[in-house]
Amino acid sequence: MYHQSIKIIISLLITVNLFATENVPPEAKPPIIFSKAEIINASTTRIPFKVIDQLIIVEVELLDQEGNFIIDTGSETLILNSVHFKPTRKHRDDGKSKSGVHNTIENVKEKHLDELSIKDLSLEQLNADVIDLSHIEKTKKIELLGIIGYSVLKDFEVFIDLHLNQITLTKTDKQGNRLSDKVYAETINDSIDFKLKQHTIVIDAYVADKKVKFGLDTAAEYNQLNKNLDSEILDYFYPSKELKLTGASGKKAKVLAGKLYRVKLNDSIYFGPMKTVLTDLKHMKSAFGVQLDGVLGFEFFAQKRTIINYKKRKLYFIKYPVIKP
Repeated sequence: MYHQSIKIIISLLITVNLFATENVPPEAKPPIIFSKAEIINASTTRIPFKVIDQLIIVEVELLDQEGNFIIDTGSETLILNSVHFKPTRKHRDDGKSKSGVHNTIENVKEKHLDELSIKDLSLEQLNADVIDLSHIEKTKKIELLGIIGYSVLKDFEVFIDLHLNQITLTKTDKQGNRLSDKVYAETINDSIDFKLKQHTIVIDAYVADKKVKFGLDTAAEYNQLNKNLDSEILDYFYPSKELKLTGASGKKAKVLAGKLYRVKLNDSIYFGPMKTVLTDLKHMKSAFGVQLDGVLGFEFFAQKRTIINYKKRKLYFIKYPVIKP
């Protein structure tokens, strides 16, 4: 939720284990591997994840290192932790500041890799930044190699399933159609359209009967609500305590935390109370060209098994199974 960045066009290589092609000799070890990925078919892979402090974490091997990456739809690029990866060459905008969602991220450098490949699925000219993420490692007590963002995810349909703790990536064509029909065992029961502002997923929603505009971010540990909203909307936010949150630059800010009630996307898609923090989101417009009333994060995905299709600009929902006593 805190790690957005301005584009730096580079190449990188990500591949799932056992994804050999005729052009790659068997002994050639690809630079990055989703360590525990399961191959479903030629265009689909399923990746298990763990949840650490409401962050979705996948295990990855990259440049002879193995460790944790955060899945973050709120990040524009692939981000590498400068603690573990050093820039390979000087660049003309080496060390310049980047605009973040919550603050300015300073001292961002470029890392040069070759290409991204998940199995035989190849994506070229992705974006990556090298940023010091040591403060996240310290606060979450994990070793963090980096963050996987929009530039990696955009050419896939992405099923984020917090019921089974797994992400399914399936390749799509230019129109967003899946290349395979045999992807999901579950049935899609609802959907909504969204807008894509730069890399940010923007959805229309309601708090009670008041219309609001929310961003969707898998790495937002708590939902965020703009403290400058109409009081009739803020009436449904029930504060309970104060929290200290740390941004991508390592700066800390105090926010009021509580629960937000009466959120719905339409008359058939609604939510129970969600953990939410009250904060100032005025920087959103300058950073992304859109003014958001709030951000929906982990709490959203905890209640909705969600499929993101970037090319169709649609979210699809799969019901949680009914647990019988």
